[in-house]
Amino acid sequence: MEKWINWLRFHEDRLLIWVNRRFNHTFAYRFLHRWLSLITHMGGATFTICCSLIIAFIGRNEISTVGWKCLAALAVSHIPVALLKNKFKRLRPYQSLPNVNIGLKPLADPSFPSGHTTAIFAFITPMVLNASLFPFFLVPILVVIAVSVGWSRMYLGLHYPSDVLAGGFIGTVTAMIIQYFWHTPTGN
Repeated sequence: MEKWINWLRFHEDRLLIWVNRRFNHTFAYRFLHRWLSLITHMGGATFTICCSLIIAFIGRNEISTVGWKCLAALAVSHIPVALLKNKFKRLRPYQSLPNVNIGLKPLADPSFPSGHTTAIFAFITPMVLNASLFPFFLVPILVVIAVSVGWSRMYLGLHYPSDVLAGGFIGTVTAMIIQYFWHTPTGN
């Protein structure tokens, strides 16, 4: 078992370094660096909570409900995130691996799981599950944004791939549970 875990860690570290340094010194570097440095904030609490509240208060009935589902998924999904961060206390990649590129404001709290990735997936999943209420082009854009936030967390040296996968899983599953158990009154 230990041999298997060491193999996984080795390959996860290699994948992180590949993502973290992949575009350095290339033509696309400036665009991607700016994009990923900007989009990473879309997984933050301020952005996701504010957008959820805007949808909840400004949207018509069905869309307003989706906004409340987004807000509920955000709140509930961060309970397991807080518990897991407290239990595992995993160092961030830039803290444990040499020569990892980092963003301007490195974080010091535990790495596992990614809270930003959890938040963006908890935020977009109710909209994806209720896609018929939104313009057809919104779902692919939301998925690109969510994946970009997860990728940015690795690119900025803040999270390992397993942190991002766990965060995406927690955010998505929490939102799906909220969707499943959310009961809206039906008019007779």
